[in-house]
Amino acid sequence: MAKRLLVAYGLWALGGPLGLHHIYLGRDSHALLWMLTLGGFGAGWLWDFWHLPGWVATANRAGAPGDHGGTVPALSPLRLAGQVMVGMYFGLVAALGLPWVPALLAQPLAVGLGVQLVSSVGDQTTEAPSILAAAFLASLLFQGRVLAVLPVSMAASITAQRHRRYKLRGTPRPRLPARLYHLGLA
Repeated sequence: MAKRLLVAYGLWALGGPLGLHHIYLGRDSHALLWMLTLGGFGAGWLWDFWHLPGWVATANRAGAPGDHGGTVPALSPLRLAGQVMVGMYFGLVAALGLPWVPALLAQPLAVGLGVQLVSSVGDQTTEAPSILAAAFLASLLFQGRVLAVLPVSMAASITAQRHRRYKLRGTPRPRLPARLYHLGLA
């Protein structure tokens, strides 16, 4: 079914910080990121206003083959900054919200998952095991201290940028109930 720009803008206005427009457009990683950061800390939600026409056009030609020819996505300073910020945010939330879990376990895992989430937004992705390994190694260096979230997040983000690639095209997309179930589990 074709996506409509007016509906996307309506969902952006009503539930933009919760990612409703991203769910509508089939951008589940982006929707989850918006749910967990309330629209990219507010600034991302406003940024979406100008990107909605392109995303609607992309969603409407989702069945068209889009081969990138084995090229590596260009380095994006904005994505790198987002990875570092969300990694730090997830790490601090884990350190403060899960005090009974050892810091050497909870903090690098949360930082790595935050960096991986930002890495998988749009048509790009990266290798999750590499990101988690970098986060755990950097965390070991800093002994799991709460203030270590910055260097751990930077190490994981640099590793994510090093292993970035385009997502595979042609895989069938799950239906809306399955997508909402996965978002709810996350």
